[in-house]
Amino acid sequence: MSAQLIRAAGGLVWREGPTGVEVALVHRPRYDDWSLPKGKLDRGEHPLAGACREVAEEAALRPVPGVRLPSVRYRVAGPGGSTDKVVDFWSMAAVDGAGFAPNDEVDQLRWVRLDQAPAALTDDDYLPVLAAFAALPRITATVLLVRHASAGRADAWQDADELRPLDESGVATAERLAALLPLFAPVRLLTATPLRCVQTIEPTARRLGLEPAPAPVFDEVGHDPLGAAARVRRLAERGGSSVVASQGGIIPATLDLLAHQDGVTVADASTPKGAVWVLSFADDRLAAADLLRP
Repeated sequence: MSAQLIRAAGGLVWREGPTGVEVALVHRPRYDDWSLPKGKLDRGEHPLAGACREVAEEAALRPVPGVRLPSVRYRVAGPGGSTDKVVDFWSMAAVDGAGFAPNDEVDQLRWVRLDQAPAALTDDDYLPVLAAFAALPRITATVLLVRHASAGRADAWQDADELRPLDESGVATAERLAALLPLFAPVRLLTATPLRCVQTIEPTARRLGLEPAPAPVFDEVGHDPLGAAARVRRLAERGGSSVVASQGGIIPATLDLLAHQDGVTVADASTPKGAVWVLSFADDRLAAADLLRP
């Protein structure tokens, strides 16, 4: 029997330095190496949540995640032999921190200019993570395009379809989203008209203390991907992070339109219920699109 895969997550944490973008490296005395902040996931922990937790624990920084970066896979030794370890990475803006204090796990935090970071890393396994980040344009906004969670079968609902609520599974998904979406530090919430869209982001709205604004352009009824894409771009132009709850009948067409206009490759724009497209923008141009499953 092969050993179980070890799952871990971390962040390429960046900030604006006096001479350009700097990234955070941590020194681990146990291995005497310089690495990106990362660590093993807790049982049942979402990789994004784990990545943010590890950055907070190892570097004493509050990160805001952005673009999904390449995962790193390598072999690690253990009592029963070697096994595979996969580390998922996100780019993360360093917003603030409680002040780094050396500890048994990490005894130094160092900010290194991006072009000097490859030479400062001990392990070459993480060079593709740095390279992917360096290839990105400066990200100025994030739009989180959320498909509503499960709402039962439409053919079993006797009332108006826009009044169909989330089912038990959908309610649980909405709560899981409320643990992930706030990590992006949203400053505005929008929702399509159907009740199931509103309910999908209600737990997130309560946690953030924000009131979702109605946005019928994201309704399936009327099916206006041109209008929806234009609204997404206007949100991006405002900067910061926005959450939009919408429907499966319009999200793929909207995403395909944005991706085609801006030359971004999206192999499959289909969106499972409760999933989130993390759309990263450089000004009003789409730079990356990553599917996040809660």
